[in-house]
Amino acid sequence: MTTVLNLEPITTLTREQFYQLCLANPDVPMERSPKGELIIMAPVGGEGGNQEANLIIKVGVWNERTQLGVVFSSQTAFSLPGGGDRAPDVAWVRLDRWQSLSQEEREGFPPICPDFVIERRSRSDRLQPLQAKMQEYLSSGLQLGWLINPQDRQVEIYRPTQPVEVIGLPVVLSGETVLPGFELRLD
Repeated sequence: MTTVLNLEPITTLTREQFYQLCLANPDVPMERSPKGELIIMAPVGGEGGNQEANLIIKVGVWNERTQLGVVFSSQTAFSLPGGGDRAPDVAWVRLDRWQSLSQEEREGFPPICPDFVIERRSRSDRLQPLQAKMQEYLSSGLQLGWLINPQDRQVEIYRPTQPVEVIGLPVVLSGETVLPGFELRLD
């Protein structure tokens, strides 16, 4: 279960304060909404963690073969242009975009929106906040995103300037032009 704390009555949580808070509490997975709300995420269970790891492996194997970018786990928070600091379950950034960041930017919360993300809805996640998070990625420059929803046996595909496409499972998803040649089979 995700908990959202509105800190507005006592403070406005800046990006730098959020970064320092994360450094001081490395075992607590957190995000920061564009409004400065603190989002505390519950750890996933064994099945969810295994499925998330398998997604990272599949994107990682494809990336190892193509050398087109850099793959990130859910432990990586990105400082998005819209003001939020978000940690997708799986993220990928094109190599040229990653290399354009300074070493300091790479070591902190990278100030860049991934080109591709996967969010996987866990049993305790509500769908609407995940959909809002996907829209936040889109408005920050995301090129392709998949919201995998095992509970409803569907996946939502997010692309810039297009309506969200909802497809039932099972399906084979294509990385399209963003991850050329990548396919993901979801049963």
